[in-house]
Amino acid sequence: MRVIPAIIIAVALMLLPGIWFALKWTLSDEGFEGAAVDSTARIEIEMLRQQIEDLQGRLSELRSEVARLPIGGGGAAAVSDAEGERAIWDQTPGADLDYAQVVLIADRVNVNNGLQVAGGSYLSEKLGRPREDLNDKCQPMTNPELKAKLVTEQVGPIRVSMLQPAITSLKTVFENIQSADPDLYNRINTAGALCVRRIRGTQNSLSTHSYGLAVDLNIDGQLDNFTDGKTQLGLTIIADFFNDEGWVWGAGFRREDSMHFEISRRQLDQWLAEGKL
Repeated sequence: MRVIPAIIIAVALMLLPGIWFALKWTLSDEGFEGAAVDSTARIEIEMLRQQIEDLQGRLSELRSEVARLPIGGGGAAAVSDAEGERAIWDQTPGADLDYAQVVLIADRVNVNNGLQVAGGSYLSEKLGRPREDLNDKCQPMTNPELKAKLVTEQVGPIRVSMLQPAITSLKTVFENIQSADPDLYNRINTAGALCVRRIRGTQNSLSTHSYGLAVDLNIDGQLDNFTDGKTQLGLTIIADFFNDEGWVWGAGFRREDSMHFEISRRQLDQWLAEGKL
């Protein structure tokens, strides 16, 4: 950042002799082919003289400022890269992203990087059923072992009811999002997590929501359209953070559901091996 003040000084120093020479010539009795300088011209000349003096004073100040600047960005007065980037971002018109903007989902079938869902049958095999009598409406969880691990609390920007390992994992996801993009973090909303019911259109099949191992998210409370191959810009960003923690994004489902995030089979198996479920 020392380059800009140095350029200003250099340009001013180059212009100063010319300005001073013009001023001396103008003040001479022979200026303008010997014509006398009228009062208006003298006023303008005095103003020019004052401007030159002000410029000289400013040059002196700039030299002092340049001398105090740290070399190579070091020292206590140096601004960090993150602070500098944030300052540029804040001062750039139109820099704020519309996280609720609807965009196409790029390479939709590969968004989960190999992670697979556990599926209702596998969940029932490993965890038992959350309750026996199911219908199309959300009902309370009655399985005593699962119910003992059920937690309801504020997790980052949302309040959810989920099994404890999922709550812990979700906290990590939101902490990482908040650290990377506070603006996006503050705009995350939920359309629900725990919902013990059968999958609509089936007789007795369970969704991951029935186990408190899935959550539906959106930006600014705006629900995403189902199965249209599009999603909100903010969801495409947070999907990477969920993937890092072993969650599957519903954008990759055959029937696209990009608000949906659920624990992968790999993550479930890890929690089972660790005795967390």
